[in-house]
Amino acid sequence: MTSIDVEELTKKYGGTRAVDRLTCSIAPGRVTGFLGPNGAGKSTTMRLVLGLDRPTSGTATVGGRPYATLRQPLRTVGALLDAQAAHGSRTARDHLRFLAVSNRLPARRVAEVLEDTGLTGVAHRRIGTFSLGMRQRLGIATALLGDPPVLMLDEPTNGLDPEGIVRMRRLLRRLAREGRTVLVSSHLMNETAAFADHLVVLGRGRLLADVPTQDFIEQHSHPRVRVRTSDPGRLRAALVARGHTVAEGDDGRWVVDGATAEQIGAVVAREGIPVFELTDERASLEQAYLALTAAEGEFASATPASPTTTQEA
Repeated sequence: MTSIDVEELTKKYGGTRAVDRLTCSIAPGRVTGFLGPNGAGKSTTMRLVLGLDRPTSGTATVGGRPYATLRQPLRTVGALLDAQAAHGSRTARDHLRFLAVSNRLPARRVAEVLEDTGLTGVAHRRIGTFSLGMRQRLGIATALLGDPPVLMLDEPTNGLDPEGIVRMRRLLRRLAREGRTVLVSSHLMNETAAFADHLVVLGRGRLLADVPTQDFIEQHSHPRVRVRTSDPGRLRAALVARGHTVAEGDDGRWVVDGATAEQIGAVVAREGIPVFELTDERASLEQAYLALTAAEGEFASATPASPTTTQEA
């Protein structure tokens, strides 16, 4: 198995630390979402891992080796950092064939990655005529060409239509199930929540979180329950008697802060109170992310974002 490992990684530009003593490991077998505000150091970190920039101090390795020492880098790491990098006068198929030949990759891989990314039907079109979403697909096809155990993708769903986003989500999950290391940088929180098993979150070049996605959401959520009943008076009395804070919501449901559905369910069952709906609420990934990073962006608001729990689980 091949992991991405960074240890005490630091990159300075003048007096600014773009990456500040970052230590983390991106493990195989899962999709890791790489999150952080603008200027957090995500792109710089990816460039350092890929040997496109040199660290001021610390190390960045793939499978225990610096990228520059890999004998066949395209067979080890597939990366998408800039979807506009492909030459516009080439066709998609010729672009991939050139890379396959120059890296001694089997010709069959060209057809396979075109199929994986949904580009088979436009394989003979010039890249210059492609939309942003089609260029993104080609960039992903290029990253997959060497059948590498490690994928590093920067905003892979940028410009994709809904069908393309769903296809990308399935592809990322399949790659992780195959045991590959998949690192995906994104600003789309709802989309990241749909495919990421694990999160690494940066702020001002520093590590803020390195945790499974669901744990991250729960850590930054305030428990709350919504309950609907035909006997609100008995419900309120029973819950207040046990120290719960109860309020009537605008939609006719009752809201119990600081409690779980399991706790409230035990109370209403014991009291024989009829309940038509009982729902835990948790923060969305976006709300949890904003609660953590409110003061970390380049243009941070003076008022931190509130981790209000409005998404039903």
